[in-house]
Amino acid sequence: MSMDAVPGDRFTMVERMADTVLPTRHGTFRMTAYRDDSGEEHVVLSVGIEDDDAADAPAPLVRVHSECLTGDALGSRRCDCGDQLQHALHLVAQEGRGAVVYVRGHEGRGIGLVEKMRAYALQDTGVDTVDANLQLGHPADARTYDQSAAMLADLGVRSVRLLSSNPAKERALTELGITIEERRPLIVPTRPENEHYLATKRDRMGHDRHAPDEWDLLLRGRVPSSGVLADRYGPLVAAGRRAPLVLAQLGQSMDGFIASRTGDAEYVTGDADREHLHRLRALVDAVVVGGATVAADDARLTVRAVPGDNPVRVVLDPRGVLPPGAATLTDGAAPTLWVVGRDADVAAEGLADHVELVRWTTDGVMEPYQVLQLLAARGLSRVLVEGGGRLVSAFVAAGAVDRFFLTTAPVLIGDGVPGLRVGGTDRLADPSVRPRGGGCWARTSSPSSC
Repeated sequence: MSMDAVPGDRFTMVERMADTVLPTRHGTFRMTAYRDDSGEEHVVLSVGIEDDDAADAPAPLVRVHSECLTGDALGSRRCDCGDQLQHALHLVAQEGRGAVVYVRGHEGRGIGLVEKMRAYALQDTGVDTVDANLQLGHPADARTYDQSAAMLADLGVRSVRLLSSNPAKERALTELGITIEERRPLIVPTRPENEHYLATKRDRMGHDRHAPDEWDLLLRGRVPSSGVLADRYGPLVAAGRRAPLVLAQLGQSMDGFIASRTGDAEYVTGDADREHLHRLRALVDAVVVGGATVAADDARLTVRAVPGDNPVRVVLDPRGVLPPGAATLTDGAAPTLWVVGRDADVAAEGLADHVELVRWTTDGVMEPYQVLQLLAARGLSRVLVEGGGRLVSAFVAAGAVDRFFLTTAPVLIGDGVPGLRVGGTDRLADPSVRPRGGGCWARTSSPSSC
């Protein structure tokens, strides 16, 4: 067993007592047990952290969580501890490199279980959590974190990305020799039963008031700790901006059409889906659309409904049907690749500076993987295939899509321009029915991913 101490004026010795694995609903963790020199026992649940990690290994995402029997084990709604613990485990498992340090002896901010219950009784009379502790003769917060720093040091972790809404915890760990590369707030939804408690933490103990803007974090390549946008777009960001990724997006009616038989596609899926589509555009390098679709709608293919940068617009136009006055060719809003067939009757002369005319070098259809190779050669590795229905269907059928977003509008068109169409199968167990990469088909009336 190993022993380690933390630097500074206070020293706590910890002894590693056991190392095993713990499968949970969030994933399987390495579970390491410790005993400190006061006899208190603690555990660290970790993923992606090994004893022989290199000194320059990336800083893990770390949550230092104080024991709370009532919240963690009994599901109390008087505090946010249980929700924070479960969400921290989820985020660490999703991150793939991180740890939840579960610190015993921190019950009631260090005053113990019985004293915490006495404080609860005072809170029942209207006293807030800080004054309740003070009236009982305790500090507002009696916790120390030297044992936490010692456990992290024993695991070879000296630098962390801290998952906490408490700036005081960041300061304490820094004083104990742990480098905090960043602190990510961990804010879970407020309940009526803990609203006053959480307000006290913010107003009197300096905890973060609000979670940072989800979308801003996602645009900066960081996955928020919670929220609808984090759930929907977090997996697209988690792999990193340089990781190759092919998305497909389609909005269609319940009976599978993206437009009426006259070509009218206005308001099939509504404003919420338009916003969702613009978010996808902002998260990729390039958006790919068929020439006929762009010509029919005079689509701009830019990010307007949300903050974000415009992607490179890629118009696949084998027959050269895109009119010279199309917005994508004239507005200068984003770099545009106009990919035309080898024999298409279009000329490069007179094109705006933002447009690059690319001649397809072979006869026949523009195969999805060849299109992706063309884009990758230009450094465009994160791609959104947006439409129309035939183009999206071709990419799906080729197995070229990593993640597919399908919005189904609660309307029946009856006849019109088809949406998603893939080859038929006789057996639902056939692997061709399922998208590659462990995805699933979305079948909801609001934007969903698969």
